[in-house]
Amino acid sequence: MERIVENLLYASRWLLAPIYFGLSLAVLALAIKFFQEIFHLLPHVFAIAEADLILVILSLIDMALVGGLLVMVMISGYENFVSQLDIDESQEKLNWLGKMDSGSLKMKVAASIVAISSIHLLKVFMNAQNIADSKLLWYVVIHLTFVLSAFAMGLLDKLTKQNH
Repeated sequence: MERIVENLLYASRWLLAPIYFGLSLAVLALAIKFFQEIFHLLPHVFAIAEADLILVILSLIDMALVGGLLVMVMISGYENFVSQLDIDESQEKLNWLGKMDSGSLKMKVAASIVAISSIHLLKVFMNAQNIADSKLLWYVVIHLTFVLSAFAMGLLDKLTKQNH
């Protein structure tokens, strides 16, 4: 009976596979939105104000960072929790494939969230004249919370690796 339960628990990891596939659909949705922004921008590129152009570019960078984060979580999560990827040697292979454990994935996600938050905060500051001071303060507090959380996670990760 114990063996059956253990085998069922181990096989249940495959329930994550559709979730990781769903993340690939999220990457597709993000790519569609990215190119929608590009197509809206291009006809107005000569008429748009520099500050507005920078805001659009920051949004595009934001989308690229989120897309990279999605790919990293999707592929590393699948490899760590479901099954190893069998990539043919003749195909191009990402250099981090097979090297990112759940701890390093967590750190990459935290760093990506801080980068995304930084870009969002920059966009908010560029549009600060239209935002209440109390709202600006909350944006900074939330961003600093992300920064401190990522720093604390990195510190804890370093301490636990030293003790092993």
